[in-house]
Amino acid sequence: MKGSKLIKYHFTLALLLFVTGLNSQTQNQRREFTVSGTVKVKESNTTLSGVEVISNFGRFTSTNALGEFSIQVAKGDVLTFNSTDFEAVRHTVQGPDNIIVLVTGNGENKTKRREASTASDNLVRHKAFLDSARLYQSTQIEKSVDFIAQAISELGTRGNKKELAESLELLAGVYANYNQLDLAISNYEDALEANYSSRTALALGKAYIGNRQWNDAISVLAPLEKDKLPVPYQRVEVYESLGDAYAGSGEVNRAVAFYQQGLNIASKNQISPKIPDLNSKIADVYARANRMEEADAYYNNSLSEAKKQAPQRAIQEKEKVADFLNKTSRFDDEIQLRKSSLKELEAMPSGIAGEPGIVKSRDSITRQRINYKIANAYIAQDKYDEAIPYLERSIAKADLEEDLIVQKDATRKLSEVYREQGDFNKALETYQKYVAVVDTLYIRKEQEISRAARLNREIAASQNRISGLEQERELSQSKYDLALAEQQLTEESIKRQRWIIYSLLFGMLLMSLAAFFFYRSTQKQKLANNLLALKSLRSQMNPHFIFNALNSVNNYISKKDERSANRYISDFSQLMRSVLENSEEDFIALKKEIELLEHYLKLEHTRFPDKFQYTLEIEDAIDKEAYKIPPMLLQPYVENAIWHGLRYRETIGSLTIRMSQRPNNSLEVSIEDNGIGRRKSATLKTKNQKKQRSTAMSNIKKRIEILNDMYKTDISVVVRDLHNDGTGTQVILTLNKG
Repeated sequence: MKGSKLIKYHFTLALLLFVTGLNSQTQNQRREFTVSGTVKVKESNTTLSGVEVISNFGRFTSTNALGEFSIQVAKGDVLTFNSTDFEAVRHTVQGPDNIIVLVTGNGENKTKRREASTASDNLVRHKAFLDSARLYQSTQIEKSVDFIAQAISELGTRGNKKELAESLELLAGVYANYNQLDLAISNYEDALEANYSSRTALALGKAYIGNRQWNDAISVLAPLEKDKLPVPYQRVEVYESLGDAYAGSGEVNRAVAFYQQGLNIASKNQISPKIPDLNSKIADVYARANRMEEADAYYNNSLSEAKKQAPQRAIQEKEKVADFLNKTSRFDDEIQLRKSSLKELEAMPSGIAGEPGIVKSRDSITRQRINYKIANAYIAQDKYDEAIPYLERSIAKADLEEDLIVQKDATRKLSEVYREQGDFNKALETYQKYVAVVDTLYIRKEQEISRAARLNREIAASQNRISGLEQERELSQSKYDLALAEQQLTEESIKRQRWIIYSLLFGMLLMSLAAFFFYRSTQKQKLANNLLALKSLRSQMNPHFIFNALNSVNNYISKKDERSANRYISDFSQLMRSVLENSEEDFIALKKEIELLEHYLKLEHTRFPDKFQYTLEIEDAIDKEAYKIPPMLLQPYVENAIWHGLRYRETIGSLTIRMSQRPNNSLEVSIEDNGIGRRKSATLKTKNQKKQRSTAMSNIKKRIEILNDMYKTDISVVVRDLHNDGTGTQVILTLNKG
């Protein structure tokens, strides 16, 4: 029975894959392109807006205020132009050239009437799009950003500063919800520039705080303290945010003073949710400053006030105070408080934690986490027998809710407890379970990182689209038309897929399907293996460079050379940012590779200024944007030149990197050094160093082989001695224009 079900599953999956492939081939046969045009009244040569444009394949759009339109078509499609002002006109598409459609009728008067109401209609649509964006603000960032883009497009070229600021503020709020604080800050700043408001300034200040830009936050929030804000809640938020900013910058007394001002206003105006929050933040500041008596008093206040709030808020504050008790080694009080939280949490239907199946953060308040912390408190007092039941309950609950972080920590801790008690069999068995959970957590983390990377790319694309809208401000209804056309295209695609599926169910032979499925799966597996190998090889930046870079920073710090340390860290972070930005790409523009190489050379020269000088020579004829090169291809060879050739010289050496264009339109990169040479360098290395260098060169060779195989490129590398006596080394890389 199981084998039969498995065969049916594979048959259905193969069928759907084949259908999708056929559907894609059917769409590609049409060779669609975008055609633009204008609709004009023949008698007066004036343009007509609001004219419906429909293709015989179901695509739809309408002319904008200038009478212009654009639509996705293929050669031979028939476009129909409909309006109440003239009889329908048809046009056969011959190519991608612009179309001018001349109609006969009384369209001019209607155009004038429409223009009178266009502005108010656009503002109504603008508000509707913003309402839709708010609906998806906390659930679907892509939809929310798309609605905001449509809302901004309705503003057109008119002023509408207030509406534009409202749109940008909402966009910033969407980014802030998803912790994209750099994008949020940028849009809050643009919103303030378009139309200043205290609400936007407050939101910008909070974003700065979230991004740990304390001074920027203070500069934005300080003027709000002097504003006579009409709403007490806003005044409390201003003082609270100023307190957060000063707390972040380490100014304890000023932070407490602002928190206290906010607390006074909240108490006076009975803003009850803020009272425990502010007491808790004052306690946090005192605790970080090691003023435990003051912290203890304010934590007690926050605990008392939180009991008056919703049960979830009370539990959150109890756990916070329990963490404080743990830090002050008051374990019995901590245990009692956590047991109280656990009892209240178990009485609630769903708790405060996130959804099952998601790797929860370490700040989540769940039954399993509280049980784990109670066990830790017992372990701190060497009460292992009391700790074991709580660890077991923590593991069981974490397993039920798929909370892998707590399950991992609790399982390891239980293994350690068994070891301390001398029960080594149970300790080993529990440790094996811990290893299994770690493997599962690692896989889950990789999936989350992949999803986050995709979301970041989508966010970046959406922000670029918004930036274009804001800069040009000459938008029309084309975005809505495109969305409608895409929807109709999707519906048409679904209809085709259904028709093909019904046809295949009656006419497809099982053997041909199995052969096709096997071929497709083989190709995909090969591609997946190549991509995985590339990703692994790209990620292996030489760890000893990072280690030595950190040692250099430590050296500057030990010399109290703060400026040099800061400058080195800044250059190092720029290099790391460049590496991370290009880590997902197989090829990047030569310009980006040169920038990355310059960052690396600058860092190495800072570390070894008395060992080498470097020169980077690039022919003016080279188009740096046109040439494509695998990221981090040149850096390992440059690193070899510095570390295994120039570093061992007794006098200062030279490193020359030349990039030139060959007659066959290929790019040649020459890396030359006058170091001690490969043979002499090999005699100075330890066995481990030789192994590391061999592994690095092997990785580069494998990476080039995979890229040449996947993309049919012709990247070649030649390494030779520069002089007859074996000194100096030259590396020549040749690659075709991308």
